[in-house]
Amino acid sequence: MNTSEAPLFSARNLTKFYGERIGCKDISFDIWPGEVLAIVGESGSGKSTLLQVLSQRMQATSGSVHYQLGSAFTDLASLNEAQRRQLQRTDWGFVHQDAREGLRMNVSAGANVGERLMAVGWRHYANIRARVEDWLSRVEIDAARMDENPRVFSGGMRQRLQIAKNLITEPKLIFMDEPTGGLDVSVQARLLDLIRSLVADLNLSVIIVTHDLSVARLLSHRILVMKDGHVIEQGLTDQVLDDPHQPYTQLLTSSVLAA
Repeated sequence: MNTSEAPLFSARNLTKFYGERIGCKDISFDIWPGEVLAIVGESGSGKSTLLQVLSQRMQATSGSVHYQLGSAFTDLASLNEAQRRQLQRTDWGFVHQDAREGLRMNVSAGANVGERLMAVGWRHYANIRARVEDWLSRVEIDAARMDENPRVFSGGMRQRLQIAKNLITEPKLIFMDEPTGGLDVSVQARLLDLIRSLVADLNLSVIIVTHDLSVARLLSHRILVMKDGHVIEQGLTDQVLDDPHQPYTQLLTSSVLAA
């Protein structure tokens, strides 16, 4: 991560209301190339709403998101729907907590990963298959299982398959929504090690939502702590978690230590 460069991604005063209820309000931050930002908080804090708005899967009530698209720092509100979809399958990726939401469960593992290549213009079947085999091996899935349906995979394998599907087009920015949620502790540890190595190898920028502060500490450079739709504390991850200033953050960190 090199913060002397221009930001890759910038949010300013992002706000989302559901009628009178606040989803998130007045959220501002920048992300630099190669940086991992964790958004943490309890259930209902607004972190998942914020991720949906940041990733353009949900329209903000107000505020703006800019992204370094090619040579231009672009206001994403200026994109049409086709341009937005193209961005989401090329420069960006989105890893769901439940891998079934990010995979097509009625087609093979190889087809799930390869279809993203086809979406960006790959057409030669042998080249697509070779690229898919390489990525399956990178996420620790035996290439011999390429033609199997994801329904027969374990939860951890499905999540690794979803990661391969997102990374095969070499995106610059990945959004992750509780990527280790619902997995056994040993499976979580293996997946976190994989994510950390891939992020470093590919110099990815990542925005990750998690309620697990140990995940935030392991993966992220900076952290946003959310409560009731607002960011109440932010900064370098180790500094915030080791010396929290806000009572809510102190409560979160103390509950982890006491667990």
